[in-house]
Amino acid sequence: MRHWCGLIATGLLLLSVAACGRGEPRLMNVTADGPGPDEFSILPTRPLEMPPSFAELPQPTPGGVNRTDPDPEADAIAALGGNIDRASTNNGGLVGYTSRFGIGAGIRETLAAEDLDYRRQNDGRLLERLFDVNIYHRAYEPLSLDQYRELERMRRAGIRTPAAPPEPEE
Repeated sequence: MRHWCGLIATGLLLLSVAACGRGEPRLMNVTADGPGPDEFSILPTRPLEMPPSFAELPQPTPGGVNRTDPDPEADAIAALGGNIDRASTNNGGLVGYTSRFGIGAGIRETLAAEDLDYRRQNDGRLLERLFDVNIYHRAYEPLSLDQYRELERMRRAGIRTPAAPPEPEE
C-alpha cells in the first residue's frame, strides 16, 4: 500500500509540474546570466571623426539624428556595394513586383497566429521547459531549407551557381 501511495504522490507531483505552462512558448531562451548589462541591448555607433570644416556641421536638433547614429538601411546599401546617395526610399516597384500575384488580407496576423500555434505544439519536453533549454533549432528544423540539396536541384535544372559554397568536409 505504501508503494502505491508513493507512486501516486510522484505522479501527482509530475502532473502539477507539467501543468505549470507559460502563456506564450519561448523556444529561443537567450537571457542575461548576471546583474550586469545586457550585451544585446547595446548598439555600436560609428567612431567620432573630425569634419573638414566646422562650418559644414549641421545645426543640432534635440531628439534628432546624430552623424554617428547607426543607419541600418544605408549601412546595408553600402555593404552590398550600392551608392547611398542614389538609394531611393520609394519602393513602389519592389512592392508591386512582390505582390503581383495578390496579397492576402491580414497576412501578418495570420502568420503570427500560425507561428504561435506551431510553437505551442513544439514547446519542448518537460525537463527542457523546466530548465529553459534552447530548442529553437530543433523545433524549426523540419521547416528549414537543406542548402546542399537545393543546390543540387538547381544544378540539375541547369541553373548556374558560381557563388555556391563548397561541399562540407565530413
